[in-house]
Amino acid sequence: MTKDRALIGYVRVSTGAQGRSGLGIEAQREALERFAEAEGFQLTRVFTEIETGRGSDALERRPQLAAALGEARKQRCPVVVAKLDRLSRDVHFISGLMAQRVPFLVAELGPDVDPFILHLFAALAEKERAMISTRTRAALAAAKARGVKLGGPKLRQARRLALQTVHANAERHAANVLPIIREVQRAGAQTLRDIANALNARGVSTARGGRWYAQTVANVLSRG
Repeated sequence: MTKDRALIGYVRVSTGAQGRSGLGIEAQREALERFAEAEGFQLTRVFTEIETGRGSDALERRPQLAAALGEARKQRCPVVVAKLDRLSRDVHFISGLMAQRVPFLVAELGPDVDPFILHLFAALAEKERAMISTRTRAALAAAKARGVKLGGPKLRQARRLALQTVHANAERHAANVLPIIREVQRAGAQTLRDIANALNARGVSTARGGRWYAQTVANVLSRG
């Protein structure tokens, strides 16, 4: 594999408890490994950050991210994260990272997303979180005014149901797309990228209504 296809991985969990338990770390590493394999990169090193989240949107509070940037400069290669929020939930922090002159890749979004699109995704995510927070506070205030007791088992049950709904929707979408993928494979598509290109050419959308990349094809195939 040529040197210009090297890739530095960055994994982040937001609490000490998550870091000690490994919750989320292995899933992120596996996502990076799948992305690297699918897109023809060599994941030469992975840096893991464990931080509390408070004040973490500053590079001096992310020593492992700083180390990943330094290694990427040395190898003249990109840094990859599993999801954009593993870099940050703050658009200004992400803008600052883009100024480091080290390219960033997001496995979830595919290899062809340029810095402008990353900024756009970050800004949209930040706006969506603000809107959700506002709606949630209003709903909780209204419920409290009606005398509803908040928290406890009911809240945990609601969260479980929400997660189950998201999972069920993903499973249904995968079940609908898998026959198309099998047809594309029979027609000669051999790599994940070939399959993604064929799905895009046919106008098939992802579960989120976007374009297909090798990683999104791999995600669907893992559900098959």
